[in-house]
Formats: sequence, C-alpha cells, structure tokens
Amino acid sequence: MRPSRGSATEVLFAFLRLGCTSFGGPIAHLGYFQKELVERRRWCDEGTFAEVIALAQSLPGPASSQVGFALGILRAGWLGGLAAWVGFTLPSALLMLAFAYGHSMLGGSAGIRLLHGLQVVAVAVVAQAVVTMQRSLAPDRVRVAFAILAAAVALFGPSAISTLIAITGGAAAGLLLFRDCEFVSAKNGQISLPRKEGAIAATAFLILLLLVPLFARFLTNRWLSVLAAFYHSGALVFGGGHVVLPLLEGTVVARGWVTQDSFLAGYGAAQALPGPLFSIGAYLGAAVRPSPNPLVYGLIGLIGIFAPGLLAMAAVLPFWKELTRNRPVRAALRGINASVVGILIAALFQPLWTSTVHTAIDFWLVLSAFSLLTLWKMPAWAIVAGVAGISLLQTHL
Repeated sequence: MRPSRGSATEVLFAFLRLGCTSFGGPIAHLGYFQKELVERRRWCDEGTFAEVIALAQSLPGPASSQVGFALGILRAGWLGGLAAWVGFTLPSALLMLAFAYGHSMLGGSAGIRLLHGLQVVAVAVVAQAVVTMQRSLAPDRVRVAFAILAAAVALFGPSAISTLIAITGGAAAGLLLFRDCEFVSAKNGQISLPRKEGAIAATAFLILLLLVPLFARFLTNRWLSVLAAFYHSGALVFGGGHVVLPLLEGTVVARGWVTQDSFLAGYGAAQALPGPLFSIGAYLGAAVRPSPNPLVYGLIGLIGIFAPGLLAMAAVLPFWKELTRNRPVRAALRGINASVVGILIAALFQPLWTSTVHTAIDFWLVLSAFSLLTLWKMPAWAIVAGVAGISLLQTHL
C-alpha cells in the first residue's frame, strides 16, 4: 500500500485526539486506532492494519506508537509518520513533564503516601503485564523455561548487561529450538515503500546506537550521556512499554541520576495517563539530577527513548514482506519474546516488589489493584486515583 493522499496536518490532529483519549495501555491503543483510523476514517484496510501490528510486535520499541507512526507514513509519507508520533505523544509527554516539576514539591507525610500509592499501582500493573504476556509470548513449557532462565539472568547477572544477555540468549535458543516450527505469516502485499529510505533509517539507528555513547564518553558531555542512556534503553525494549522498566531503572537509578522512589512514582503516574507509556522518558529526563535545564533534559529523554523504535519501524517497513518469510528471524523472535517475559518477572520482584511492598496493607492494595485490573477490567487511571486516595487517607489514620 503506497501512502494514501492525505496531509501531515490531518494526521497530526487525528493522532492528537487519540493521544488525549487513548487510555488503557498499548493493546487498548490499538483498539482505538482500529476504530478511528480503519473503521471511521478508512485510512487503510484491516489486512494492512494487522500487517503493521505484526511488524511492530516483532521490533524493539513501543508497539502502539510504532503502529501509529507506520499508519502516518502510509497516509502522508514520512512527514505524516512524524506528525502521528507528535500528536499521539504530546499530551502525555506534557503531563509527565508537569509531574516532574510538581512531584519535587510533594513533601511531608501526605506527599510521601501519595508517591507510595503510585508505586503500589506500578506493582499491580506490571504483574498484570506479566500474566498477559506469558499467555501470548510463553504459552508452552519450553518458552516458560526460557522465561525462568531469563529472569535468573536478569536478577543475578551483571546489572549493566544482564538484560542484553537474556535477550541474546533467547534469540540463540530460539534459533536452535524453533527453526523447524511452522509459522503463520501475516498477509503481505499491501505495504510497499522505497528500500533506500529503509536503508537510511537503519544506518541512522546503528550510528546513534554505536557512536553517541562513544562521543559521550570521550567528550564527558552530560546531555550526550543522557541521550545515549535513553536511546540504549529504547533500543532493547522488546514486548511493550512495561519492559522498559528494568532497562530504565538500571540506567537512571543505578547511575544516581534519579532516586528509586522518584522513578517508581513516575512509573505509577504514567499508568493514569492516555497515550504511550514511553512518555515517562520526558519525566525521567526532567528528573535527572544535577541538571542545568530540566525541560531540555526532559526533551532529550523523550526523544532518546522513542527514537530507536521509530527508526527500527522506518528501517524494516520496506523489507517486511521478505523478513516474514525468513524462518530464522521468526525463530529468533520466539526466543526473544519468551525471554522478555522473564525480564519482566525479574523487574516485578526487583525493584518493584522489594522497594514497595513492606506491610500487610501494601500487599492488600497490590492484590486489590491487580484483581481490579485483571478480573473487573477497570481502567488503570481509575485504580491510580483510588489507590492514591487510600494512601492519602492513611496519613490521617
């Protein structure tokens, strides 16, 4: 499918509306996209939409943002893709920047309890993500074993590279064990984009991944170091926004840029907002200390964490038809996806559970929030409001 006739301005306002109203995480976001862009606006057909989703789920980065970016490209070219990302991300990014400035003013027992409530919600949300992702990414005994091994690597391996080791090991195991499995390929034939542009995006992806950290080290430049750290985290996130938690924790908390309490509070607050969870990059960038300009660092964090996923989508989109026919690629992705489940299990335990659940009340709140998310299907923003209210009430009891 070649880019439809449309303007970047049209794409911007369509996704700005979605960015203000799309609550519920990446799976819910895709439902909003389908209803608004496929059914109502008819920007593409169901086959193309399913094809783009399959591609996004095979790449590192935020799946819903990548789907929106690809749909913007198909509608109005590369400028349309950029407009789709800006529109979908802007509302949540602005709110997370505001929280970065306001959360530093939360003091006293009430502020401490409010931040703790946000951390409790983060535990429940990640627990829900573990259950959901296990069902789809590690549904059999072999892939559950992959997940367990990956969790062990993430917990006991070198903190700086444990996630990379787990992902690489999953890919190698997938190549060995799943190469002869049958795969159901997505319907192909509707996406057709120039390969030259994909090659340019792939080159940019690798240059930023390899050269920015080198320049940051040799020039001892703080903003380059922040950009490299967020870009590296975004480049390794397979499986959705929640998997970014251990990567970012190992990046900003381990280096002393952000305290763990502030990190988990921001992660909890992000659950209450519409739009992509990766907008937490704006909050964490602005929260980096010491910082000469929190707003600039917030923008660096936001761009750094999103850029690899968008560049990966732009790089692979023109070659997707051929890649889906490549059996080793599909086998490696099976192993990677199973390892992602294990990485998320490890993050659920450390730092979330160990730094948040200290009392019987904490355990009860986590269990209640988890039940409301999984059994009653309540929206995350409502649970955030409820748990935060209970936490504040505790200060008066």
